[in-house]
Amino acid sequence: MTTTTPLVDSRVIGLAHYAARAVLERVLARHGVTFQQSVTLRLASVADGPLERERLTDDVVASLKIAAAEAHDTIEELIAARLLAPEPPSHVRITDTGRELYETSSAETGAIAARIYAGIPTEDRAVAGRVLTLVTERANAELATSER
Repeated sequence: MTTTTPLVDSRVIGLAHYAARAVLERVLARHGVTFQQSVTLRLASVADGPLERERLTDDVVASLKIAAAEAHDTIEELIAARLLAPEPPSHVRITDTGRELYETSSAETGAIAARIYAGIPTEDRAVAGRVLTLVTERANAELATSER
């Protein structure tokens, strides 16, 4: 019996996504953070300074394809946990505790990712990256068209 490698499609992409996300969520659970919170925290962490709250909301919505109300709730959860702090009049910034949590969980998941990607040739990863970027662009275009 021979096993053939499947062509990339939404099922293959989804299986890879959910497997990787399950690994990430296991790490995040040890730190008391959800997936949505970690994505939001990352966006605040890589910003040059305080972010306008609406911009952060828009970035979370675009990244996770969730409703703005859900993104607002996630930001409020992070403020309540003191991982983000409000900056008047309408900005938020990552706190030292938030930055430390982000860096710690990133280091943990980075080590796991290194094991997962070990032995996969750089050229193969580059091709996969190009294909997945194109799929993402096209799916986002479809979403934009259907929202009109």
